[in-house]
This record gives sequence, structure tokens and C-alpha cells, in this order.
Amino acid sequence: MDMLAAAEDVPVNSGRARHGRRRTRIVEEERVAKASKASAKAVSKPAAADGQGKTAKAATAKAEAKPAKAAAAKAAPAKAVAKPAAKATPAKTSPTKTSPAKTSPAKTSPAKTAPAKATSAKAGATKAASPAKAASTPGKRLPKALTELAAGLPEKPWLKSYPKNMPTEIGALPYKSIGDFLVAACKQFAGQPAFTCMGKSITYAELERLSAAFGAYLQSTGLQKGARVALMMPNVLQYPVAMMAVARAGYTVVNINPLYTPRELEHQLKDSGSQAIVILENFANTLQAVVARTSVKHVVIASMGDMLGGLKGTIVNLIVRRVKKMVPAWSLPGHVKFTAALKAGRGMNFKPATVAANDVAFLQYTGGTTGISKGATLLHSNVLANVAQNSLWLQDAYTVKPKPAHLNLICALPLYHIFALTVNALMGMQMGGQNILIPNPRDIPGFVKEMGKYPIHIFPGLNTLFNALLNNEDFRKLDFKPLLLTLGGGMAVQKGVAERWKALTGCPVSEGYGLSETSPVATANKFSSGDFTGTIGLPLPSTEIAIRDDDGNNVPLGEVGEICIRGPQVMAGYWNRPDETARVMTGDGFFKSGDMGFMDERGYTKIVDRKKDMILVSGFNVYPTELEEVVALHPGVLEVAAIGVPDEHSGEVPKLFIVKKDPALTVEAITAFCRENLTGYKRPRYIEFRTELPKTPVGKILRRALRQ
Repeated sequence: MDMLAAAEDVPVNSGRARHGRRRTRIVEEERVAKASKASAKAVSKPAAADGQGKTAKAATAKAEAKPAKAAAAKAAPAKAVAKPAAKATPAKTSPTKTSPAKTSPAKTSPAKTAPAKATSAKAGATKAASPAKAASTPGKRLPKALTELAAGLPEKPWLKSYPKNMPTEIGALPYKSIGDFLVAACKQFAGQPAFTCMGKSITYAELERLSAAFGAYLQSTGLQKGARVALMMPNVLQYPVAMMAVARAGYTVVNINPLYTPRELEHQLKDSGSQAIVILENFANTLQAVVARTSVKHVVIASMGDMLGGLKGTIVNLIVRRVKKMVPAWSLPGHVKFTAALKAGRGMNFKPATVAANDVAFLQYTGGTTGISKGATLLHSNVLANVAQNSLWLQDAYTVKPKPAHLNLICALPLYHIFALTVNALMGMQMGGQNILIPNPRDIPGFVKEMGKYPIHIFPGLNTLFNALLNNEDFRKLDFKPLLLTLGGGMAVQKGVAERWKALTGCPVSEGYGLSETSPVATANKFSSGDFTGTIGLPLPSTEIAIRDDDGNNVPLGEVGEICIRGPQVMAGYWNRPDETARVMTGDGFFKSGDMGFMDERGYTKIVDRKKDMILVSGFNVYPTELEEVVALHPGVLEVAAIGVPDEHSGEVPKLFIVKKDPALTVEAITAFCRENLTGYKRPRYIEFRTELPKTPVGKILRRALRQ
């Protein structure tokens, strides 16, 4: 796919980073040396770590909703996680009741628009169990840090490491909906370029008019407020137009990777209940294979050249279709061309929907422990809160270099993913910036050529992309003086790559951390720091990080546990999956990330392992269960197991272990089967045949034995 983005080796998915496999307790040698044997013993007590009561109490005082104990699997504590947003989004403005500060939990329904009621949840009225109190210790004999550890965790230790003058809370959100937020940006920056692709720019004023026209067309189809509209496109100008139109019309965006196979696309369309889809013609044949089995009734087909101008657009479409043959034959009776929809919409009266902060804005699909793709339900308040958090944090960068009059952001990561959607599209528009859309970042020479046309100020990327650029001779010739900020996410940025990047560009790579479920950013390093820390940084304003053991108890600083996140950016729950929601939400409103790490006494968190079995391929989550279920469908396979193995380019790649049913089964046959049923980044790079697979006494395959 020469011209199209959906690059398998480039997109960011969950924002998880990997820093080696360690599950042992990590305590600084200096502190241990100062402590007596008795003191060290006191510190090691898990009960002593449960000092989160202070944090919870302080958080409540700052208008976070009172935590409610999650009901059993019958009711997902879906909205519990979005409670801190109650401060910015009063319940009275929303059709969904939230739990304001100092009140008992109320009924919530984050997925009100769902055809089923599964995502609705009643928060239990009982109080969350109080953390265990630390046993008394002779604190006066201990250093201050050890005293705090022995008595309980210090309250929000990260705050003392915050940049100077950085607010600890985001305050009230100025807009209740993403549509209102984007329209305001378009009015404020009307004459400035908003998005540029293949040399063609659209201004903020043009984006407002185009989105109104497309929104009017969507309304004319009879779609009701809350309907799910799927977007299946790489980084082309049609994406921001369609995304803004869907938001303004009161619908929900369902982002879909355009490289999905028919099986993957069918699941996401059916699970979300999407009634309409906007898709680039290059992938229309994939939709053709499954559309009859979904609830999709309205299909809008876009072409690469649609918005590039008359002659240029015609030439681009000719090359894509006839020369490079990138558009397989397709047939979708009743479809409407994107340009025709815009033309029709211009003659209609667009009626902006009344959207509340607790309405569903996006369904961002991510994998799970079961391997079944689930939709993270992101409310308007979730995403707007994360924009506000990132906006505050960004101010730290301007203490190093002044803010340019007109910001340019490179948008190489796909807009259908939450990282680029929030950091590039939404934050970029808030700042009046110009996003330079890169349809295919895997074409490094073409990417570098495009970068050379503009002064680049903000560059969100990931390790594999940085590494590929550093190895390009023309990239090394670019002028990096304007570069203000390099953001690294999706996977661990390797120290060597970070050092080479800074040596060449003069700009350090600032790592952050987040997931689809957190809209996505939860933590970030200080942008004013000139050093690469190797950590995921500090929690953003209005965000709390707790490190907990398997029993849900907070562990001492320096000790490894599961990273748990609470804040207004955390999802309302998984779409129509109360069982999965209950697995990841705690009674006091924390989201369990599945990543293992520790927090040091400065409040910086480092990831050391992943709790789940997922495989991280260039920032994309690949779940072994899904691979195993797909490959097991091959008639020649008796048993199969999947694991991740290290890869210099992608971080990890999938490897399959197969026991044959058919002795004639070959690697080539499995490879072809996977190509038909799995998108590129999920396909195994290694296949090994075995006579048997290691199992537990009850017959469960031991993946850990295969890793050894």
C-alpha cells in the first residue's frame, strides 16, 4: 500500500511501554542502606502501603465523585471511572446522572445510545472498603522517606515534582461537547490552515463549512442522535471533516483500522451496531464481504483525490486506481460518493444536535484478556478533559522555547487511533495549529520530503518511526531548529534511539503513557526536562496513579504492582460488556491497566512488565487468544499457541507453535491463512511445528513454558 497510512509498523495503539521483565521489589540502595533491619521489615509490609485513604479523601475534597463499590458482574461500574469529571460536567446538563461530590452514587448510563442496556450500570450504595492502616512504627528513628512508607503512601508524591506553576487540577471544562469545542476553534482561527495533505490545505473556516454540510447529509439519512457512524480511513482530509460532522450531529464515531480483514471488520461493525460508514474506496471490497451481515444501512465512499482539487484530485485518483492498482474491484449497491454527500449537504439545513458532556463521543476498540475486541466508551467529557490536561502540561514546553505564532504538527500516526486523534487533531485544533497529514509514514523518503516543506514544531511518534527516520540520510539534512517537542508513546522508546534523536535534532524525546481506555494520556514526562528519563513520567493534572497488588492493596513506593489510573479521562466502560468492565474497574473508581510498574519517591512511574499476555507490535496490541482462535480454524491444525518474541524493528512479533493434524501442513499454508484472516501487524512472523505443546495438569497450554 504505497500511498496509504494504516501502516502496520507505525501506529500507536494502547500507549503501553515495555521496560524489561521484573516483578521483584525495587527499593533504592541508598534508602535501604540507611534503614535498620527492623525499618526495612516495616517498609516491606503490604498493609503499610495502603495509604491511599489520604489521597481519596483529598480527591473528594476536590469535587471528585464519591467512589462506589462495584457490583458483581451483573452491573458494570462503567461510569465510576469518569467521576472526577463531575467537577467539570455537572450532572444536571446531562441525560445521564453522575455522582457529584459529597453525594452518594447515582444511576449512570454511559452507553445510553446502545441498543442493549449492558453498559448501563448502577453504582452500589455501599462505601468502598477502607485501605488497611499501617502498623505503628518508631518513625522518629527512620529517615523521612522511610517513615512515609511505613505509615502509608505519601499523598500524591508526584505533585512535588510538578513543573513550576503547573495547576494540579484542570478546573471546569469550557465546553460540554466536542462539536461545540471544534466549532469554537474554527471560528477563532478561521483563516488559518487546519489540515494539510499531499500539498492541499483546508482552513478552519472551510472545515467548519464542510463538516456542517456532511453533518446535514448524515441527518438527512434519518440517523437518530446517538447512532454509531464508522470511519475507516487513513490520514486523508476526509477524516477530520467526517469526524467533526459526526460529533456536531450528535452521533458516535466508531474508528476502524482500514487494514482490517473482513472478519475483524464484521465483528467491530456488529458489536458497535454501526448504522453508517465512511470508507476509503481502497478498502471497499473488505466492506462488501460483510456488510450484509451488519446493521450498516448507509455507505459513503471516499477517494484519495476527493479533496485535493479538480485536476490534482483527478490525477491522484487515476494513479491510485489505474497505475498502482490500489483499489480492488468492489460493489456496494446504494452507496453514495463522499463528494456527492457534501454537495447534497450544502443544500440542506444543518441542525447542530444538543449534546451533553456524558453522551458517548467515540467507541475506540481495543483488545482484552479474552482476545475479543471491545469498544472503550469515551464520553465527550472524557476526551475534552484529556485535551484540557494535555493543554496544561504543554505549557511547560514553552518555558524552554517560546510558542510559535503558528504551530505545525506532524501527523504520521493514524487519526483513527486515539493518540493521534486527541494529541494531533483535537489539541492541534485547540491551539490553531496546522496538522500535516502523512497518509503513508512507511514511505520514509516521501515522509521526509513532506517534512522538508514546513517548519515542524511538534512531532508525536514512536520508537520504530524515530529509528527509521534517523537512518534516512535526507532526514538528517532537515532543519530541526523549529522543533519544540517530540512526543514518544505506544511502546518503549529505546535509550539509544532517544540519544541519537536528541543528538541530531537537539530536542529530547518526552515519553508519556496511556491507553485507549484513558482517552489516552495518563502520564507524561516534564517537557522542560532536557533528559530522557526512561520512565513514563508523572500523572497529568486531575489524574491519580495507584500501584496495587493482586488483592487491590496499594504497595509501597519502589515496589512493583499493577498500574491503576483514576481521572476524568478514564472511559465510562466497555461498550455492552459489563463483565469486562467489572474486571478492570475498582470499587473506588480506578482503572486497572494490566501493566506492571513501580513509582519512585519523586512520583515518576516506570513500567517493568505486562500483566496480560498481550504482544506489543509497534505499539499495537496483539492478543494470543485471538491468534490461536483464528489459526485453530485451519483444518490442518490440531493445537496452536501464540507468544510474542523480541524483534529489533517492532519491539515484539507474534510466534506460533503448532501441532499438526494434517502431516502435509506447511508454514506457507499457515502464512496464507493468516494473511486472509488477520491484519498485517497480527500475523505471525515465526511458525514452529511441534509434536506436542506444554500443558498444565488440567490441560491448559503453558505459554510461559514456550517463552523459555
